[in-house]
Amino acid sequence: MPTVLVTGGAGFLGSHLCDRLIERGDDVICLDNFFTGNKENIRHLLGHERFELVRHDIVHPFYLEVDRIFNLACPASPEAYQYNPIKTIKTSTVGMVNVMGLAKRCGARVLHASTSEVYGDPQVHPQTEDYWGHVNPIGPRSCYDEGKRIAESLLMNYHEAHGMEVRIIRIFNTYGPRMDPNDGRVISNFITQALRNEDITVYGEGTQTRSFCYCSDLIEGMLRLMDNDEHTGPVNIGNPVENTMLELAEAVIAAVGSKSKVTHMPLPKDDPQRRCPDITRAKKWLGWEPQVALKDGLQNTIDWYRKLIEQG
Repeated sequence: MPTVLVTGGAGFLGSHLCDRLIERGDDVICLDNFFTGNKENIRHLLGHERFELVRHDIVHPFYLEVDRIFNLACPASPEAYQYNPIKTIKTSTVGMVNVMGLAKRCGARVLHASTSEVYGDPQVHPQTEDYWGHVNPIGPRSCYDEGKRIAESLLMNYHEAHGMEVRIIRIFNTYGPRMDPNDGRVISNFITQALRNEDITVYGEGTQTRSFCYCSDLIEGMLRLMDNDEHTGPVNIGNPVENTMLELAEAVIAAVGSKSKVTHMPLPKDDPQRRCPDITRAKKWLGWEPQVALKDGLQNTIDWYRKLIEQG
């Protein structure tokens, strides 16, 4: 069985990925500095004979023997990545160089978790992988947006210069159990507010759209690209069904059975007005498309948050 490194493996998506890799029989090394990762997410794996946890920050070099690397190390919510923007961009640049240095030495295949944020506030809808994006390079979100764009460039340059096996996925809004309730993302905000019967905060008029992919669907797409021997990417992985923020707020209120009301706040700077993936490439190359409906995914996520809140 291959030895697989998951950087950011104690995070929301990283922990679900570790679960899937263990389930299919891989040896897994989870590397995380716990800036946004949470040991509770992988506590059930501690002690498993094929799971190892390493506390480390990829901004500093590290030396392991691995066959494959999933690079998920980077704070992903605006609240987290804007908390220390210099650290965020170093994770995507210096950290990426360290990941690729390890992969080059080991001959490991690397899958990098990029993001729909590389498209910025897009002027093309839906977004295809050949769209170059519309990003403010000096705005408050640039530490994440531009960091991820540089990471993609680094990956492709290592591929061209050294013949390394690389894969790039661009992750659109993903949700599910283990999302930090305080991470400032829209679904976690709406659910926790609804469960507490607080006003649900919608920015602007609430007409801006996002597409929401359930975590199990996202992980399946990630694994299919890593295991694909033909394509490098980038590949959009997300749900092509758009929802406005008002529609999402109403869906959450209904699913929770909440007494919450919707209130409006000013729209943050550089907040994208529309975000929706074109998944033609994922369908053609990977035979992948989302399977979990928003209604079902929301219910699973609400149930998890309800238990978390009840536990205090």
